[in-house]
Amino acid sequence: MADLGDPKAALHHYLQATRDDLICKLDGLSEREARLPRTATGNNLLGVLKHCLNVEAGYFGPTFGREFPTPEELVPMDAYEENPQADWYASEGETKDGLIDLYRRVGVFADQTIEQLPLDASGRVPWWRPGGQVVTLQRIIVHVICDLARHAGHADIMREQHDGAIGLRPENTNVPNDYDWPAYVTKLTKLADRFG
Repeated sequence: MADLGDPKAALHHYLQATRDDLICKLDGLSEREARLPRTATGNNLLGVLKHCLNVEAGYFGPTFGREFPTPEELVPMDAYEENPQADWYASEGETKDGLIDLYRRVGVFADQTIEQLPLDASGRVPWWRPGGQVVTLQRIIVHVICDLARHAGHADIMREQHDGAIGLRPENTNVPNDYDWPAYVTKLTKLADRFG
């Protein structure tokens, strides 16, 4: 267990937990199920993972003068000019297992940045607007945790819509066991209808 009294260790702990949550949402899914759009805007579980790994590679790489060892595996910055959704889906040549492996390697790369630099280390986010590009490592860790946590929430909902899998992880769902969910939904629907 991380020393959560140490600010850097605490931030790193929550970053890793969020990574694990994202990967867990792909457990047991076929290639098709992982790729299948779940929303009107095409959100899909594997695309969320691919987006998040590119986010981490960017914020913990170029922001601090580092380059991921195999940049050809990432979505290049110029790809977004042609397709702003370039990192939100797995291409035909990418696989679920391959992207999970890549995300784990990106995590190791990001962890090296975190371990090697103090929280007040200065970096520069080249894709942020001028005047706001200079950041600290601490700000970037918090920024990335917020971004990943938001997308982990998306993944939670998409997975629940797919097969009813809910909660943090199969071994610790963090939701009540044997709860009457249909009755709960009925109760909430009746409550909402009072305002209709």
